[in-house]
Amino acid sequence: MKDITRLFDFPYYQLQNHPLEACLVTKYNGQWKKTSTQEYIDKANAMSRALLKLGINKNDKIAVISTTNRTEWNILDIGVLQLGAQNIPIYPTISAEDYEYVLNHSESIYCFVSDEEVLEKVNKVKANTKLKDVYSFDRIEGCKHYSELLDLGKDTSNQDEVEQRKASVKADDLATIIYTSGTTGRPKGVMLSHWNITSNAIYSVPRLPIGNNQIERALSFLPICHIFERVLIYIYQYAGISIYYAEAMDKIGDNAKEIKPNLMSVVPRLLEKVYDKIMAKAAELTGIKKMLFYWAVGLGEIWEPYKKNGAWYEFKLSIAKKLIFSKWQAALGGELHTMVSGSAPLQPRLTRIFCAAGMQVMEGYGLTETSPVISVGKYSNKKFKVGTVGTPIEHVEVKIADDGEILVKGPNVMMGYYKDPEKTASVMTGDYFHTGDKGEIDSEGFLKITGRKKEMFKTSGGKYIIPTLLENDLKQSRFIEQIMVIGEGEKMPAALIQPNFEFIQEWIQQKGLDVGKSEAEISNSSVVQERIQQEIDKCNVKFGKWEQIKRFELTPEIWSIESGHLTPTMKMKRDVIKQKYEKLIEKIYRS
Repeated sequence: MKDITRLFDFPYYQLQNHPLEACLVTKYNGQWKKTSTQEYIDKANAMSRALLKLGINKNDKIAVISTTNRTEWNILDIGVLQLGAQNIPIYPTISAEDYEYVLNHSESIYCFVSDEEVLEKVNKVKANTKLKDVYSFDRIEGCKHYSELLDLGKDTSNQDEVEQRKASVKADDLATIIYTSGTTGRPKGVMLSHWNITSNAIYSVPRLPIGNNQIERALSFLPICHIFERVLIYIYQYAGISIYYAEAMDKIGDNAKEIKPNLMSVVPRLLEKVYDKIMAKAAELTGIKKMLFYWAVGLGEIWEPYKKNGAWYEFKLSIAKKLIFSKWQAALGGELHTMVSGSAPLQPRLTRIFCAAGMQVMEGYGLTETSPVISVGKYSNKKFKVGTVGTPIEHVEVKIADDGEILVKGPNVMMGYYKDPEKTASVMTGDYFHTGDKGEIDSEGFLKITGRKKEMFKTSGGKYIIPTLLENDLKQSRFIEQIMVIGEGEKMPAALIQPNFEFIQEWIQQKGLDVGKSEAEISNSSVVQERIQQEIDKCNVKFGKWEQIKRFELTPEIWSIESGHLTPTMKMKRDVIKQKYEKLIEKIYRS
């Protein structure tokens, strides 16, 4: 086969080099259903033939909105891309109004939905869009089913036209428009070419431990509509790794036990939740079991890569793995050895603990605009350092601007923002893309992210504050679920905090405190506030006096995507949060 240059080349490459019986695996009605590489390609071609019969032309846009990752997504993806049309993935959790905006801005003419809930939102706005029809992956009364197109495509008489369309697609052609969730304003449509994403996948492959069949099965659950998970799916196809799609976020543990994955991608929030659950169970232990558990965790907290702590430490760690950490691994199938973390900074403490437990966490860094991978760690070849996001991948150049901003150049840098040349020009200097993140590169070439350029602010005293440094430190506390540092133009930094209500409820019970269990009672409790003050005090000593958090307020509700506090990738919408809690901010600074 010729070199891979377009996204639909990946399944054909797999067929030629390492065809799989279980290429894509999804659970339907309690049973895992395997789709082989050959079946994947056959169905993608049937989809292409059907779409041709529907009159799909080059550069037509087809939207897909799926609540969970599933095999149908991939079949549709290849079926669309082979025709020179574009796949427009949409986050399922955004509002119907945002669906309408993305469908109209992208000029999508067909839409595929996963389930009834998504269909309901699409139907609310369908009349205001250019959609000709909607198809669903689930069987829903009154909605055309995805299988109708596979049936329509059984007639192979127009396969020659599919082949002609495929041949005419160039590496630099537009493949997809991904609408970034955006922490402010309307989503931006990031245009990515076939080569943007294909090159990123191919150049990221050497960072995976894929020799000697180390990775046979990957568990996928992060939204495939996000470029981070999507590029991993292409990487898995290239590397001949079976992809198992989790049923839902809350089924990850159950699914992992069933399929025993070797690799999965994670976001820091997920690892934080896994760790919190483990620690909550530990609190119930007594005697020697409890002592051994905390001894093992203590060892994990000082873990260093490449056996830097010496032979005696490694001996103790081997005992801890046998007695304690093996149970952590068993909870995720027993064969998980690598996790790729992206989307937000990961607490170094969690990196150390999970690595000590035998599940290496390789932190990466990237943006939708960079397809996304810029840099990522790899344990072998000494390309791993705790607290960094590894070194840049091949053919991607990173430099730090005079003001500390990370600039990136390479084949992964986007074509631009759809219908917004001015916005595109504002983030480019020649071939360099301005990431908006601040960072530094150490003497060994490791990249460290130090914060968001836009999120930095000055107090009225003229002192610069980098809120993410304080936030990341405080989020290590089990009492704190979310925190946002504020204080631009004010005399001092302060914080809005969403307590970890679940953990605090358990803490209240254990301590026998008379606080009440509701979120409002917890956030208004002086006992809880005093306990969180202790966490703030512990953090403050690590920072200069001008940076220290002088006051805070607890919010009486959970910050969520649905309530508008967070983007679909769990980033804080700072302006929205400020608006929602104007009165609390007034209380901090004016009372």
